Amino acid sequence: MIRTTIIMCGFFIMMSDVVTTSSAVTEEDVVAFAVVVELPKDKTRIPAKVAIDGSVSDMTLLASDHILSNLVWKQLEICHSLKLEGQPSSAGFRIHSVRAIDGAMLPMVLQGFAGDCLLKKALEVAPFVD
Repeated sequence: MIRTTIIMCGFFIMMSDVVTTSSAVTEEDVVAFAVVVELPKDKTRIPAKVAIDGSVSDMTLLASDHILSNLVWKQLEICHSLKLEGQPSSAGFRIHSVRAIDGAMLPMVLQGFAGDCLLKKALEVAPFVD
């Protein structure tokens, strides 16, 4: 009886280590690329087209306090291309680090969105250039 109890306790301790390890793996940062699709009204929540592992979706970029103080984030405008590290969640993509990149450095699945966005921006701004 005691031997069975010891074996069961060992089994539960081993299983709790497996659960702890698997939850730590899910908290790893994911690399994503994004194109800002609307003028940002609220700098903490930016609508964007986000590519994660080759699939594109409309997501909200969620910035924390240390991201809000980043110069890239302060200068953010429509059509900017970004390389992000963070975690996708149900509310959006929680950003841990951000870099501005050239549109040519985006994955192919996002380059069409970036090009269309820049053309649209140019056509909206062009009448005001004279």
